[in-house]
Amino acid sequence: MTNTEQDRWSRVKGRLRSSVGEDVYSSWFARMDLESLQQESVHLSVPTRFLKSWIQTHYADRVLSCWQAEMPEVHRIDLTVRSAARCAAPVRDTHAAPAEPRRDDQPRAAVQDMSRSTASPAPASTNHDALGGSPLDPRLTFASFVIGRSNTLAHAAAKQVAEGRHGDPVMFNPLYIHSGVGLGKTHLLQAVTWAGNSSPDRKVLYLTAEKFMYGFVAALKSQTSLAFKEALRGIDVLVIDDLQFLQGKTTQAEFCHTLNALIDAGRQVVIAADRPPSDLESLDERVRSRLAGGLVVEMGQLSEDLRLGILKSRVTAARAHHASFDVPQPVLEYLARSITHNGRDLEGAINRLLAHSKLNAQPVTLEMAEREVRDLIRPQEPKRIKIEDIQRVVARQYNVSRADLLSSRRTANVVRPRQVAMYLAKTLTLRSLPEIGRRFGGRDHTTVLHAVRKIEGLVAKDTTLSDEVELLKRQLQE
Repeated sequence: MTNTEQDRWSRVKGRLRSSVGEDVYSSWFARMDLESLQQESVHLSVPTRFLKSWIQTHYADRVLSCWQAEMPEVHRIDLTVRSAARCAAPVRDTHAAPAEPRRDDQPRAAVQDMSRSTASPAPASTNHDALGGSPLDPRLTFASFVIGRSNTLAHAAAKQVAEGRHGDPVMFNPLYIHSGVGLGKTHLLQAVTWAGNSSPDRKVLYLTAEKFMYGFVAALKSQTSLAFKEALRGIDVLVIDDLQFLQGKTTQAEFCHTLNALIDAGRQVVIAADRPPSDLESLDERVRSRLAGGLVVEMGQLSEDLRLGILKSRVTAARAHHASFDVPQPVLEYLARSITHNGRDLEGAINRLLAHSKLNAQPVTLEMAEREVRDLIRPQEPKRIKIEDIQRVVARQYNVSRADLLSSRRTANVVRPRQVAMYLAKTLTLRSLPEIGRRFGGRDHTTVLHAVRKIEGLVAKDTTLSDEVELLKRQLQE
């Protein structure tokens, strides 16, 4: 590079710094180098694919205009990723784990994508970055989602989010979907992402909680947390799966800040977890409160009709690749009646029948199905009892209100039902003493422990109370 070219590049960088500000320049442009300068084009390089993708998507016009202010004849910027050898040379790459550009991160017209033809591929260790998103399954779309009574509201809310456009007012924020394992949460979240990314003016990012934690920790270690935060806040729809796995005080604080920033800016947030916000004991109270302030939807257990619909859908999908594959209606009905745990077991059953049919060249029969899926037929799980259900049933039994149970009232007609409700919460749920106390009007865990011991002692010698407690347990477990 000649001295003249270097001088021009220095002046362009000065313009760029003035245009975007010091923080943005340090995050995105400090590691950009000038490779060559032709009459009408400029060849620039960056150390990671993530930087390349982000600059192309958000700053292509800005870079071009800064060059045109220096050289009006420039009409094109070629941006490439430097080879691993060059990246490891004098400047440390602070974006230690970039990803392939997201599907919606296509280059603008002003920037030509030259990475395949002129740049060496990024090293293998740079293929995992949170801002590239978590992997998506192409099968998990709205078209393949089977709707039933237990998931109608969740599907409708997710569809409404997916069909929104850039700049539209947000109706449900955040949209929070919770259910047990294998009931369709991830399917809906990935469907939202696929549908949203089909719109050219919308940026949708799907992340598991684990990937979010990984990205934030990596950004802290590489001192690029500002860039990480700015990138997240530029997303139109942020989709977070398995929020119950979010750990770490610092990470949770950053998630809270990101959640608040996106919601306050009118950006959509969609979250899934295996329990409602109030039961996420490891999360800060402020986060739980913000999550509960949106639309919270529970996806219930799959009904037999819905299980049958899922099985038929999976057989149809399998037949697209194996035209002769067929499962008789009696077999489908047997599977729908017998496999009640979750949708993944249903899909596993169809995969087994397909493998057996194709590898052994035998038709699917009821006898074969009974033999192949017997380990998927699990005993019915006991009903998951919620503290709210306990409070409601106890309040009805003792003719008090749920508000009375949560209040500070100390009259005898309220204290005993409250103690019974706390005792049932401890014996019928997995909630801890501090969590139970919090759910009963913010009481201390020692109060809950006292109530549990009190009722245990009374039940052992008071047959009337013992019968009442057993009746309440049966009502809750039915």
